Amino acid sequence: MKKASITTLGMTPEQERHRRVIKYSVAMGVRMVCIVLMLFSHGWWLLVFAIGAIVLPYVAVVIANTPVRTHTELERPDGVVVIPQNRNDSPHEPRSSDDHKREAS
Repeated sequence: MKKASITTLGMTPEQERHRRVIKYSVAMGVRMVCIVLMLFSHGWWLLVFAIGAIVLPYVAVVIANTPVRTHTELERPDGVVVIPQNRNDSPHEPRSSDDHKREAS
Protein backbone atom coordinates (compact mmCIF):
# COMPACT_ATOMS: atom_id res chain seq x y z
CA MET A 1 0.00 0.00 0.00
CA LYS A 2 1.04 3.56 -0.58
CA LYS A 3 1.73 5.87 2.30
CA ALA A 4 -0.50 8.90 2.59
CA SER A 5 0.95 12.09 1.24
CA ILE A 6 -0.46 15.52 0.54
CA THR A 7 -1.06 14.59 -3.10
CA THR A 8 -3.07 11.46 -2.26
CA LEU A 9 -5.45 13.11 0.17
CA GLY A 10 -9.03 13.78 -0.84
CA MET A 11 -10.61 17.12 -1.49
CA THR A 12 -11.20 19.61 1.27
CA PRO A 13 -14.81 20.14 2.36
CA GLU A 14 -14.85 23.51 0.57
CA GLN A 15 -13.67 21.92 -2.71
CA GLU A 16 -16.20 19.12 -2.38
CA ARG A 17 -19.02 21.59 -1.71
CA HIS A 18 -17.96 23.72 -4.69
CA ARG A 19 -17.97 20.64 -6.95
CA ARG A 20 -21.48 19.70 -5.79
CA VAL A 21 -22.79 23.25 -6.25
CA ILE A 22 -21.44 23.39 -9.82
CA LYS A 23 -23.02 20.03 -10.75
CA TYR A 24 -26.35 21.00 -9.19
CA SER A 25 -26.33 24.42 -10.86
CA VAL A 26 -25.69 22.93 -14.30
CA ALA A 27 -28.56 20.48 -13.86
CA MET A 28 -30.91 23.24 -12.69
CA GLY A 29 -29.83 25.37 -15.66
CA VAL A 30 -30.82 22.55 -18.00
CA ARG A 31 -34.14 22.31 -16.14
CA MET A 32 -34.80 26.01 -16.69
CA VAL A 33 -34.09 25.56 -20.40
CA CYS A 34 -36.62 22.70 -20.44
CA ILE A 35 -39.23 24.91 -18.78
CA VAL A 36 -38.69 27.73 -21.28
CA LEU A 37 -38.77 25.32 -24.23
CA MET A 38 -42.09 23.95 -22.95
CA LEU A 39 -43.62 27.36 -23.76
CA PHE A 40 -42.62 27.14 -27.42
CA SER A 41 -42.99 23.42 -28.23
CA HIS A 42 -45.90 21.23 -29.32
CA GLY A 43 -46.71 17.52 -29.40
CA TRP A 44 -44.08 15.04 -28.27
CA TRP A 45 -41.46 17.73 -27.68
CA LEU A 46 -43.70 19.31 -25.05
CA LEU A 47 -43.88 15.95 -23.25
CA VAL A 48 -40.10 15.45 -23.46
CA PHE A 49 -39.36 18.90 -22.02
CA ALA A 50 -42.02 18.45 -19.30
CA ILE A 51 -40.50 15.13 -18.22
CA GLY A 52 -37.06 16.76 -18.21
CA ALA A 53 -38.32 19.61 -16.02
CA ILE A 54 -39.97 17.19 -13.59
CA VAL A 55 -37.20 14.55 -13.35
CA LEU A 56 -34.12 16.79 -13.38
CA PRO A 57 -34.38 18.03 -9.75
CA TYR A 58 -34.16 14.45 -8.46
CA VAL A 59 -31.35 13.57 -10.86
CA ALA A 60 -29.49 16.76 -9.92
CA VAL A 61 -29.56 15.92 -6.21
CA VAL A 62 -28.41 12.34 -6.81
CA ILE A 63 -25.57 13.43 -9.12
CA ALA A 64 -24.46 16.25 -6.83
CA ASN A 65 -24.33 13.99 -3.77
CA THR A 66 -22.37 11.11 -5.28
CA PRO A 67 -19.00 10.78 -3.55
CA VAL A 68 -15.75 11.30 -5.37
CA ARG A 69 -14.07 7.93 -5.89
CA THR A 70 -10.32 7.93 -5.62
CA HIS A 71 -8.26 4.97 -6.74
CA THR A 72 -5.45 5.52 -4.28
CA GLU A 73 -5.11 3.27 -1.27
CA LEU A 74 -3.91 4.72 1.99
CA GLU A 75 -1.87 2.76 4.47
CA ARG A 76 -3.94 1.90 7.48
CA PRO A 77 -2.78 0.59 10.85
CA ASP A 78 -2.81 -3.17 11.25
CA GLY A 79 -4.86 -5.14 13.76
CA VAL A 80 -4.82 -4.95 17.52
CA VAL A 81 -1.50 -5.65 19.22
CA VAL A 82 -1.78 -7.94 22.24
CA ILE A 83 0.28 -6.72 25.20
CA PRO A 84 1.12 -9.52 27.66
CA GLN A 85 0.14 -8.91 31.27
CA ASN A 86 2.64 -11.35 32.81
CA ARG A 87 6.26 -11.95 31.93
CA ASN A 88 5.48 -15.56 31.03
CA ASP A 89 2.76 -14.58 28.54
CA SER A 90 3.85 -14.08 24.96
CA PRO A 91 1.55 -12.65 22.29
CA HIS A 92 2.91 -15.13 19.73
CA GLU A 93 2.61 -18.36 21.71
CA PRO A 94 -0.80 -19.95 22.19
CA ARG A 95 -1.79 -20.59 25.77
CA SER A 96 -2.36 -24.16 26.85
CA SER A 97 -5.49 -25.35 28.59
CA ASP A 98 -3.43 -25.85 31.81
CA ASP A 99 -2.76 -22.08 31.90
CA HIS A 100 -6.50 -21.36 31.70
CA LYS A 101 -7.28 -23.82 34.50
CA ARG A 102 -4.54 -22.35 36.72
CA GLU A 103 -5.91 -18.79 36.28
CA ALA A 104 -9.50 -19.88 36.97
CA SER A 105 -8.64 -21.28 40.40
